[in-house]
Amino acid sequence: MNVNTLQSIFTKYKEDSLSGRYISPEYIAPLLNELSSKIEIKQIGTSENNVPIHCIKIGHGAKKLLFWSQMHGNESTTTKALFDLLNVLTDPLNNFKNDILNACTLFIIPMLSPDGAKFYTRLNYNKVDLNRDAQHKTQKESVVLSDLINEIKPHFAFNLHGQRTIFSAGETNQPATVSFLSPAGDKERSVTSCRKVTMEIIAEMNTILQKVIPNRVGRYDDGFNINCVGDTLANQGIPTILFEAGHHPHDYERDITREYIFYALITSINYIAKTKITGERYKNYFLIPENAKCFYDLIIRDVILDGKNVDIAIQYTEELVGNTVKFIPKVIKIDDLKKNYGHREIIGKKRAIYNENVTVEIVPEIELLKFRLDSELFSVELVKR
Repeated sequence: MNVNTLQSIFTKYKEDSLSGRYISPEYIAPLLNELSSKIEIKQIGTSENNVPIHCIKIGHGAKKLLFWSQMHGNESTTTKALFDLLNVLTDPLNNFKNDILNACTLFIIPMLSPDGAKFYTRLNYNKVDLNRDAQHKTQKESVVLSDLINEIKPHFAFNLHGQRTIFSAGETNQPATVSFLSPAGDKERSVTSCRKVTMEIIAEMNTILQKVIPNRVGRYDDGFNINCVGDTLANQGIPTILFEAGHHPHDYERDITREYIFYALITSINYIAKTKITGERYKNYFLIPENAKCFYDLIIRDVILDGKNVDIAIQYTEELVGNTVKFIPKVIKIDDLKKNYGHREIIGKKRAIYNENVTVEIVPEIELLKFRLDSELFSVELVKR
């Protein structure tokens, strides 16, 4: 499938009711209600705070694909892309979907951690990271996912996440807008036949994405942790693909990245539907650069602070205020940052830097909204585009 076709499909089927970073159960409830008249939607359990967890089933093919999003409640980009995908797959006038639905049956949990989504946090209601609960299954959400896996026995699992703005595609000045991982199934990180299959699929997605975000696709470190869901599934021989929705320039709402996640989802599903995947084409997976941590949200370069020539790194922390995610700038590091990059950079030209209120010292962990370089005033607050 070519990029022009993908762009056309996304433009037509994008779910406009979902946007921004905050996607809670209330946002997807009307969409689930509308979809229930077209396809099978079943409540498969509840969260630790007794909020329903749903599974959407679509298709009638022999290849079973399982997707889950918002295992971490503050990672919502892939949820938006899943509803874009569902709009494609439920349009009766769209013939493109037929090959997919004839070959595959998709099981989709759009929001595994509704409590985490409600409070916009990585953790669930009991402050447990569900992606570290795969073995002990202490939380109701973990049991819900495990029971579904045991019931349907998926041929492919899609573990959908979001990642911070710090990641670069290799040690470069390119952000990792989309990242993938074929999780290891053992401490030796063995390249098993199961992993080769997912590596081949990831390589196919990367081929498409390089045409629209060249050099902005990363590969996650495959260090093994049996407590993680992906590693547990790989250990069980279930081909699993980890998606990480990352940063695109000026896209703090992740509505541009959402489009590229959609491209990757369509590409992977279409490839699975139409291809007998052997894993023979797995080696191109290793051409994707491994993620590094080269970015800060803002770097103020070449300034004089307390008589020293330094660079200052700012990172935004995310805070839910009402139904809006606010981005709060905080000083993270003061040092020589020549080996790092800022998504935004301000060049100080060896001017003295002062907090807007010069009685407040600029030190790590301080919130910095505005500052002066000599007498010139600058704002650090995020301007969304």
